[in-house]
Amino acid sequence: MKPSSIAERAKPFRLVKYFTFTSLIVIFIGTIILSLLNTHWVRSMQYQKSEDYALLLIENLNHQVFLQFILPVGLKYGKIELRNQEQFERMDSVVRSTLHSFKVEMVNIYSKNDIIAYSFSPELVGMENLGGTFYKNALDGQSSSKLVQNGGFWEIFLGIPKEIKIITFAPLRAEKPLSPISGPVLGVVEIRQDLSRDYRKIFKFQVVVIGTISVVMGILLLTLIYVVKRGEGIIEKRAFERIRLKDQLAQAKHLSSLGEMVAGVSHEIRNPLGIISSSAELLKKKMAPQDNLNAIADIVVTEARRLNNIITDFLNYARPKKPNRRACRVDEVISKNIHFLEHQIKENGYVIRTFVDDEIPVIMADGDMLYQAFLNLFINGMQAMPRGGAIDVTIEAGDGFLWVYIEDEGEGVSVPVMEKIWDPFFTTKEKGTGLGLGIVRNIIEGHDGMIRIDNRSEKGARVSVKFPLSQEAK
Repeated sequence: MKPSSIAERAKPFRLVKYFTFTSLIVIFIGTIILSLLNTHWVRSMQYQKSEDYALLLIENLNHQVFLQFILPVGLKYGKIELRNQEQFERMDSVVRSTLHSFKVEMVNIYSKNDIIAYSFSPELVGMENLGGTFYKNALDGQSSSKLVQNGGFWEIFLGIPKEIKIITFAPLRAEKPLSPISGPVLGVVEIRQDLSRDYRKIFKFQVVVIGTISVVMGILLLTLIYVVKRGEGIIEKRAFERIRLKDQLAQAKHLSSLGEMVAGVSHEIRNPLGIISSSAELLKKKMAPQDNLNAIADIVVTEARRLNNIITDFLNYARPKKPNRRACRVDEVISKNIHFLEHQIKENGYVIRTFVDDEIPVIMADGDMLYQAFLNLFINGMQAMPRGGAIDVTIEAGDGFLWVYIEDEGEGVSVPVMEKIWDPFFTTKEKGTGLGLGIVRNIIEGHDGMIRIDNRSEKGARVSVKFPLSQEAK
């Protein structure tokens, strides 16, 4: 299976995935921007509301000061002098009673000479030239406000300065009774309101909004990642399945052609090969035991048998036999293999240790074919340890499968060999057809099983074989 083929098949889905992720990021950024704009709009509304609130207070204060202070004091004293303690206290009483329970931090009343004539803060009374441009605008009859912020750069940038105040300047006018027209400007009223608490509430609301958006987007992102991974898994699985089926179909066609060819060729070879073998055995019987030609006859018979075994391997690989399934215990098959190899095991210093679960299910399988497959695996394991060593066999059931692990203590399988290990006719042995593992895989897959070979972390190789328990004998 070529990864490039799978990548090409999955390419459209990846485009959808990238488009979806990009869209989610754009939506998140857009939502944050909208939240910031909404916060700015709320602050602007708060500023406008505070300014309108201040103007209403000044209008009411103007009315009360004119009625309760300017007129009575003017009639009583003939002129207004706030330096007079009695007049100042009367003015203070009027202002504080008018603004009582309203959110006003500071009130300053300027004369037409830019001198503070009255203030909530007595130390400011008498100070000059503190009004600035806003004072001059108010003196010309135009009300205006300014926002004053105190704090660090990031505090002001985030909208949570230590102090934020709105200062409103408006003219103090004489009133004409029963007339909508205001009289001349008598002075300027300055009202300061502390908006720090309101702006902190707006900031907290903004944090809640952004936090909620982040949580929702995070949930959407996790859901999307989950869906994408599931989708990728399904697509990759289907791509592997299609490629596997395609490879199996190609292999089946190849094996079918190869099987027909091998069957014809083997028939033509086996007939003369049988004649050669039987003729050599007949000649050997007619020769005297001490005749030197006996050795030649033995060589002919041995090589004829080896050639016959090679032809048998070709036939077994090219035309796999269909399993004759019956109730079979895999642990008993393994025991037969070990018993058959007992002489070779003792002679060459091998040890085969078995680890079998207490309850191994009986499966429907061809015992003779499994015997042949495991025998090849044991022989390969021993050939990987020419100086002897241990082979561990583990048999266990779980997750709907019967597992058989065969582990040796050899040198393991090199990367170049691992890439070609299942290729037919590939072998690292001096004498071998390179069909042994191919025959083993055909047998295992013929039982709907699977086989794989990996290198162990310590040393040696591990062969993993699994059979589905759907074939379990009832």
